[in-house]
Amino acid sequence: MAFKYVQQLPTPQEIREEYPLPEELKTLKQKRDKEISDIITGKDDRFLVIIGPCSADNENAVCEYVSRLSRVNERVKDRLLLVPRIYTNKPRTTGSGYKGITSQPDPEGKTDFRAGLVAMRRMQIHAIEVSGLTAADEMLYPDNWGYVEDILSYVAIGARSVEDQQHRLTVSGFDVASGMKNPTSGDFGVMLNSVYAAQHPHSFTYRGYEVHTDGNPLAHCVLRGATNKHGANTPNYHYEDIMRLIHMYQEMDLVYPACVIDTNHSNSNKEYFQQIRIAKEVLHNRHVNAEIRHIVKGLMIESYLEEGCQKIGEGVYGKSITDPCLGWADTERLIYDIAETV
Repeated sequence: MAFKYVQQLPTPQEIREEYPLPEELKTLKQKRDKEISDIITGKDDRFLVIIGPCSADNENAVCEYVSRLSRVNERVKDRLLLVPRIYTNKPRTTGSGYKGITSQPDPEGKTDFRAGLVAMRRMQIHAIEVSGLTAADEMLYPDNWGYVEDILSYVAIGARSVEDQQHRLTVSGFDVASGMKNPTSGDFGVMLNSVYAAQHPHSFTYRGYEVHTDGNPLAHCVLRGATNKHGANTPNYHYEDIMRLIHMYQEMDLVYPACVIDTNHSNSNKEYFQQIRIAKEVLHNRHVNAEIRHIVKGLMIESYLEEGCQKIGEGVYGKSITDPCLGWADTERLIYDIAETV
């Protein structure tokens, strides 16, 4: 009934010193951060597409994916800003199952957080090197921010974390765009309260220190659908849902009203191919309503080299071992469709 202390982990500073981000990539990240910031604040009218695997389980496959994404980015960069999803921690409702490369660098092996931190950082840096694209990740564990703060350009706070005070306060110290997802209940009020907390300054304890933050004006909403009391998934990306969010935003002391639509999860009932239809509906609603166009800044899409998903150990290269994803051919076609429509 007690903790068993397995190993002491290196500090964020030690990991960053051991696996530093090269100087030229630091400059690239600053540029990408500014571009994303300008989209959230309305200075840049391009559209965000945050896209990639449900979980980044294999460095080679992830880097091949982002390399392909980089080539597409060159063709759409005047209208879109592509941000690869490189999600290295996987939330688990019951605590069982694959939890991501940071805790389990070999999906078929044992948990090893020290090796996982190294594998995570090495993969993120490698992905930037081969693609020129800095990534998005979910901040499942607030204490992990120091390990990735110099390499990520976008952070998501998940549906099960967004009600947690430590997550909200930690985001208030981030200097990159941070998407706060609606909770699994779908409560917009909870989501907007999390955005409010993240946008304002706080004093709290963090990694053994008393800290103060200035607030993160780039915190915004992510609509990912909900699960009702009967366990059924209910979407919240429709016209009426976004209009309701706009009206609720107007009643709160928040800057830069913005939202990103997650096309998978409860919005698609985890039917990954529905992401194409959902993306096109969102884009249509942006065309017919100027307020929706102003607030909807982008889409989140789950996509990998191969469509669908597989069980751990099946060994299909570039196929998700967690939630099912769009395959590359459909992904490429969808990105070009988004660019033409937006």
